[in-house]
Amino acid sequence: MELKELRQKSGAELKAHLLDLQKEQFSLRMQKVTGQLAKTHEVRRVRREIARVKMLLGAAGQ
Repeated sequence: MELKELRQKSGAELKAHLLDLQKEQFSLRMQKVTGQLAKTHEVRRVRREIARVKMLLGAAGQ
């Protein structure tokens, strides 16, 4: 998701999105460990999006 789209979300929406991303990250990690992960670039995409959401949540708290 684009940073522009994330900035339009409320704090509650960002927290819900962060939870979804963390679940997706866990799922991808499990797929990687079991050798079922075909799209290895998804791990990096999810990790970066989690960082973006956390950055926005931190900036909103100030």
